[in-house]
Parts: sequence; C-alpha cells; structure tokens
Amino acid sequence: MTAAIALDQGDVEVAVPVPPEPLVDVSEDGVYDGLPEEQYHGHRESLSSSGARMLLPPNCPALFRYEQLYGRPPKRTFDFGHAAHQRVLGVGAELVVVEKKAGVDATDRRTAYAQEHEKEIRAQGKVPLLRKELDVVDAMAAAILDHPIASILFDPDRGGKPEQSLFWTDPAFGVRRRARLDWLPTELTSAGRLVIPDYKTTTSASTSSIAKSVREYGYHQQDDWYRELVRALEVAEDVAFVFVFQEKTAPFLVNVAEVDAPSLRVARELNQRALGLYADCVATAEWPAYSDEIELVGLPPYVLREFGEMP
Repeated sequence: MTAAIALDQGDVEVAVPVPPEPLVDVSEDGVYDGLPEEQYHGHRESLSSSGARMLLPPNCPALFRYEQLYGRPPKRTFDFGHAAHQRVLGVGAELVVVEKKAGVDATDRRTAYAQEHEKEIRAQGKVPLLRKELDVVDAMAAAILDHPIASILFDPDRGGKPEQSLFWTDPAFGVRRRARLDWLPTELTSAGRLVIPDYKTTTSASTSSIAKSVREYGYHQQDDWYRELVRALEVAEDVAFVFVFQEKTAPFLVNVAEVDAPSLRVARELNQRALGLYADCVATAEWPAYSDEIELVGLPPYVLREFGEMP
C-alpha cells in the first residue's frame, strides 16, 4: 500500500512513507487470522468469489484482469460499506472525520481543505467520513445489536472471529481459491451446523429487494463459493450461510436471509464455469473481452409483441 503521513516541521510539510504491513505467508491451504486486507485483495495467484463473478457475463475476463492488475479506484460508497463493517465487526481501517479546517468537522467535501484532508486520510490507509456519516454507521451498529438474530450471529461472547481468510487449491481445476469471511463462529448450533453470517448494507432490506440483490450481485455464487471452501478445509461439514442485510437509512432495518437450494444449484454451475474459464485464461495468458465478432442484438420480447412481431 502506498501511503504517507504529513508531518508539520515549521513551515515545511514533509511526507513520511508509512511502511506496509509485512506479508503473511499464505502458500499453504488453510484459514488465516489477521491477514491484512490489502494482501488478501491483492493476492493475484488465487481467485475470489467476486473475481469469479466478474469473469462471467455481463462482465468478461478482460475486465477481471484489468481490476486484478490495477485494482479499483476508491469510492465513497465503498468507504461507507467499510465503515459499517468496521463498526459491526469491530475490525478494519480506522475511521477519521473529514475537517473543513483544523479542528472543525466538515459538513460536506466542497471546500479545498476538506478535499485535501480526505486525501491525507486515505494516504494513511484510513477511511474518511463526514461526521454525519459516522453517526449513521454508529446507529447502524446499534440496530444490529437490537436485532434478535443478527445480534447473536455477530456476538463475540458466543465465540468467533471476524475477517477470516481462507485459501484452498481446488484439485478439479488446479486453481487456488480464496474467501474472506466476515465472521467465522467457533460454536456449532445444537443441530451441529456452523452458521456463517455475511453483512451487507443496502437501500432496502425487504425480502423482495434482497432477492433482486442476490440476482444482480451474484450473492448466491458467493454463498456456494464460501461453503465449499469451509467444507474443503474441514472447518465444518454441515454449513449454513446467511446474509445479514441492513438499510443505510433510519431506522436501519435488518433482515436475515438464506439462499434457497435451487438457486444454490445454479450458483454451483456458474462457479464451475468461472473456474474453468479462469484456468483456461491463466494457461493461455489470454483474457478475452466481450466478443471478437459482430453481435446481433434486438429489442426485448415485450416490445416486439407490442408491434406484432412475435406471437
């Protein structure tokens, strides 16, 4: 990570590089506690669930490869998600309030000082937030504690660790796979199941909106991917994976959902396709874009029916 701390030496501001965290040896298959987030996301020798989803339509291997090599630029929507995870899980980059001038919190980022302060915060590997945004994530964390199921799923007193990184070599494809669990419980349920929660922030946590998010973002593929690694590493045999969705506006409602079996069968097929495609791309060093041909496109069926072009 490229970072710097600005030190004021009289009238001269000196940028002092922040040394990167030492790399953890993840060459062996297993579960790693405390792996730096930058190392996990920057591990190019393995494939994550999000990477597998990017390989497949509507994306393509070329987009996956570009992001793998150059990363994603920071976005404020990512900042908010990181901040909410930090407050709910208790780990992650430090949250720092953006100032409009020294010692005075900014209400927006329009001033030159606020924009410069935001850059300095990012350079230190921290997350810049407005005071009102920090108040929101604190309220969200409090709402999680009030929810009868979510509060149990993320309860450290019941045993468990946040941000656990899993690495496993898939023998069927010869592909190193990785996953980063929001929370890995240490206790099984009375029925002998390991229930693993994953935290998502959203605009609507209604059941219908969650179903749409599962389709749009491929959360069913994440579910299947994570379960397989947990079983392969013999963490547990009977695994349940649940999503804890929380709205980003008051009253910060929470809804816990589990993907159904038919959707998981579809996810399994999609993940297998992605693994095969990834193995081929690595073997050939070719990362194809959408198409090398002229594609035929058309209007959706309901439009054609309106004009009598379809039965």
